[in-house]
Amino acid sequence: MAKVGKRTKAAREAFAGKQNLSVEEALDLVKANATAKFDETVEISMNLGVDPRHADQMVRGVVILPNGTGKTVRVAVFARGPKADEATAAGADIVGAEDLMETIQSGKIEFDRCIATPDMMPIVGRLGKILGPRNLMPNPKVGTVTMDVAEAVKSAKGGQVQFKAEKAGIVHAGIGKASFDAAQLAENLRAFVDAVAKAKPSGAKGAYLKGVSISSSMGPGVSVDVTSATQG
Repeated sequence: MAKVGKRTKAAREAFAGKQNLSVEEALDLVKANATAKFDETVEISMNLGVDPRHADQMVRGVVILPNGTGKTVRVAVFARGPKADEATAAGADIVGAEDLMETIQSGKIEFDRCIATPDMMPIVGRLGKILGPRNLMPNPKVGTVTMDVAEAVKSAKGGQVQFKAEKAGIVHAGIGKASFDAAQLAENLRAFVDAVAKAKPSGAKGAYLKGVSISSSMGPGVSVDVTSATQG
């Protein structure tokens, strides 16, 4: 049997028997047990009453967290000419066209978000098998295929979080760092839950928001009362 470390054991004991807590209680518990040597990310996981294999039950969207994510987001932009200049001026980390496509095809992916102008999509489309599985494919539904590249870059750098339901109807994302104060995390959490609630697809039947839980990068998870999570 694997040996359980002191930190893990202490965290498990602190979380034992605790479930369906209010947002504030859950965040206090997670923050108190985020004791790794780095600033852990506070992560949310939502269980939705959808089957994303059906097109009319797909859940995806984007939300700007009011207090940011605490994470440095590296942004790549596919653009040419003046639009490439706009992207660079807005703070994009990598800007290119065919050259950027070749870099990605070589296996070098040094970015967390990918944005493209519509005219670049024939080039970007060739990268579907590489970018798609990493959830990096530009998509007009979440504002990453756009002529307003400057705004898209600023949003990506300023706390914008994309979300997409996985096969089992689970949506998860980072909503801040353990070093954030509890009020900032609570505000971010409720903004995220609100965005997912508003993204309810037409084909969803029965209960939509079935469960919410939070954890830190290295810590156990705790369930959050859905009513508390949906109070603005």
